[in-house]
Amino acid sequence: MADKIILTCALTGSIHTPTMSPHLPVTADEMVEQALGAAEAGAAVLHVHARDPQTGRPSAKVDDFMGFLPRIKQSSDAVINISTGGSSQMSLDERLAPSLAAKPEMCSLNMGSMNFGIFPLADRYETWKYEWEKGFLEATKDVVFKNTFADIKSILSDLGEGCGARFEFECYDAGHIQTVAYFLKKGLIRPPIFIQFVLGILGGIDASPESLLFMKSTADRLLGDAYRFSVLAAGRHQMRLGTMGAVLGGNARVGLEDSLTNGAGRDLAPDNAHQVARIRRILEEMGFAIATPEEARAMLDLKGADRVAF
Repeated sequence: MADKIILTCALTGSIHTPTMSPHLPVTADEMVEQALGAAEAGAAVLHVHARDPQTGRPSAKVDDFMGFLPRIKQSSDAVINISTGGSSQMSLDERLAPSLAAKPEMCSLNMGSMNFGIFPLADRYETWKYEWEKGFLEATKDVVFKNTFADIKSILSDLGEGCGARFEFECYDAGHIQTVAYFLKKGLIRPPIFIQFVLGILGGIDASPESLLFMKSTADRLLGDAYRFSVLAAGRHQMRLGTMGAVLGGNARVGLEDSLTNGAGRDLAPDNAHQVARIRRILEEMGFAIATPEEARAMLDLKGADRVAF
């Protein structure tokens, strides 16, 4: 019997800004409401960033995370996966602070330094809700997201060995899979490896069926049966490539971090739960079964919610 599919929901991220959608969760109350809705809709894993509750700017402040983390845990058994990516305009210490404080079951880990271009989004809007938004986007023309080999080794040690966290290894291009394989060979990563193929970010591989097949074949060659994968496709590609990933034997990630639309056109998704319900319906109608949080924990060898620090 095939494994069940793990649905991840990425609630808010650091790419989209408040002007782009009134449904993007910003405050702690909004994060809790949308997290619980996504979990109820079928998300076993909730991938979280935080935002300044006053302006909606991406935040790495521990207090902003702690405004919603304990409340989500208290009301849901979903796996909480904290970003170590933050945004490209945060320092490494800033990006790691929330995870080091919370000691979660799971963290994301970008597997390399890269150009992370979200500046084309600035051309789509003439007026902005907050002054910071346009400059934040345009700055990515000349900002490199930094995760060197030394950075990755430190994160694996401090969060993995030190805090018992497992990782969602975010691979934006084939070279990032090579880096996973390197750390696996060195014994700093242990199976089961959970890779998120990230498709469609300017500076990484494009969102296309051909790119997904290339990423999977690369991972198959380098990692063999030591890994599971999930598919994250930006914007309008979200649902179709997430579905393709499931057909190929993987898992799927949706959420307002990755796409603001309802998956069927240009209309804005009213919340994260809408996207989770949609991908779940598509996959169940194709005959797939969706993993519960406890099943996801077993599949990913997580330490359990009782061992987090929030």
